[in-house]
Amino acid sequence: MAADIVFLNGEVITVDHKNNVEQSIAIKGNKIIAVGSNQVTSSYITEKTKVIDLQGKTVLPGFIDSHLHILHGTNKLGVDCKELQIKSIKDLLQALKAKKLETPTGQWIRASGFNEMTILEGRYPTIDELNEISKEHPIYISRTCNHICVVNSKALEIAGINENTTDYENDQIERDQTGNLTGRLIESTNMKMAEVAKYSGEELLRSFKLASDEFLSFGITSIHDAGGHGPDHFRNIFLAVQSGEVRVRVYAMICSLNNSEEFIDKMIDAGIVTGIGDDKFRVGPAKIFTDGSSSGPTIATRKPYTSNPNDYGILYYTQEEIDKILTKAHQKGYQITAHAQGDRAIEMVLNSIESLQKRYPRKNCRHRIEHAGITEPDLQERMKKLDVIPIPNPPFFYEFGECYIKNYGKRVDHMYPLRDFLNQKIIAAAGSDCPVTSCNPLLGIHVAVNRKSKNGINVGRNQRISVLEAIRMYTWNGAYASFEEERKGSLEVGKLADLVVLDNSLLNAEDQNIKDLTVTMTIVDGEILFERSTSKYENIKQ
Repeated sequence: MAADIVFLNGEVITVDHKNNVEQSIAIKGNKIIAVGSNQVTSSYITEKTKVIDLQGKTVLPGFIDSHLHILHGTNKLGVDCKELQIKSIKDLLQALKAKKLETPTGQWIRASGFNEMTILEGRYPTIDELNEISKEHPIYISRTCNHICVVNSKALEIAGINENTTDYENDQIERDQTGNLTGRLIESTNMKMAEVAKYSGEELLRSFKLASDEFLSFGITSIHDAGGHGPDHFRNIFLAVQSGEVRVRVYAMICSLNNSEEFIDKMIDAGIVTGIGDDKFRVGPAKIFTDGSSSGPTIATRKPYTSNPNDYGILYYTQEEIDKILTKAHQKGYQITAHAQGDRAIEMVLNSIESLQKRYPRKNCRHRIEHAGITEPDLQERMKKLDVIPIPNPPFFYEFGECYIKNYGKRVDHMYPLRDFLNQKIIAAAGSDCPVTSCNPLLGIHVAVNRKSKNGINVGRNQRISVLEAIRMYTWNGAYASFEEERKGSLEVGKLADLVVLDNSLLNAEDQNIKDLTVTMTIVDGEILFERSTSKYENIKQ
């Protein structure tokens, strides 16, 4: 059998059950046909075979980001505070003014990735500052966590929020000392505003392509999309995959940033269930939000925040409400999951899973908990007993490490506890939660190995893991979390040809330099879809 592509003289990290590292790999069509020494693959080489000499560079299974938002692409349509390196309120206001000049009157001016903790003034822009930019354009600025926003008066008017609006349960509409709205909206009210300010279907499709191209440039071949604005978002992802605009594989969670339970009910009524689809697009778990943002901070904790003895965070639902939503989905055969960051929220989700498994037992459910932020030993034991898959976010420490120490103190020692998960034999799959942080898996692996912030501060160093352990969380474990470990997640004969080539050896890199490695080639289904050139990145077969 003649191979289409053969890689020779490499560091082929297979992530098989023995963690074998081989020298060569051969691909035909969309499948891997040989893995081993140069001698093993040489018999597959003909004059038609594309032969690539790796010269010791690393080949890996395509990275699987088990929790991100393809809505990340919309950041590129507005003011991206991270990409523009916004460092002050003045910088932000200038960028918004520039965006106003290209935005028709009455249409939204949006900004994303804002972080008051890294801004010179250490605050949010005021509603008056935003109104000075425009009273005719609605302005929406999303904090980096996407759980808090600040808006101008026009945006509040469109959303129907005014001084007489009564805060909904679990919502927070910030007011100043005189009762006037500040424009800052938190958690559920933020989610409502995000839906009001959402992009059009045409804009979404364009943004999805931008996101997909960026994912490929970082070696991501599969994503678990963590939701957007309900059925429209879900449908548009499918259409983008079908049209070829999105070229990464998608495992799409049934989740809406606002009223997710309504979306879940609609999908249940339609008879759609986890697993429906193909290798390009597959229906994922039913997902709800239970608490807030780890960096907000608004997560629900069992003990008060170290930074505020009166603050225990925010819960979206009561225990009874969580039970009702998740039990219905479980009964109908869904994989279920929940955004749960704080230990109080995690405990409530585990309570629900334990209860429904007793009443309606199912095998191989692979129920998940997204983020699983503060997971202390008692919660780990329950996860193991219930075969729950946590989806931690290693790169969060790089950007928010100091914030975590300030708000949670010693609890950072059990925050996204990768070493504990491994010791407990809990299968954890890693995700970036992009656009909250960079989607670069090499950064995630770097932080999992080092547990340091970008300023070099140690954050729960007891939870460090090895490079090979971190790679598995970004590959095979991600495939397991979507019931696809027999199809992808490792470089083995018969599996899908999803591969990543790095610019150097990953196993020989110094721990502190892992984040500096780059992806030079990404292959999905046997096709080279990304190959780095002298430009920022080049995508093949546009």
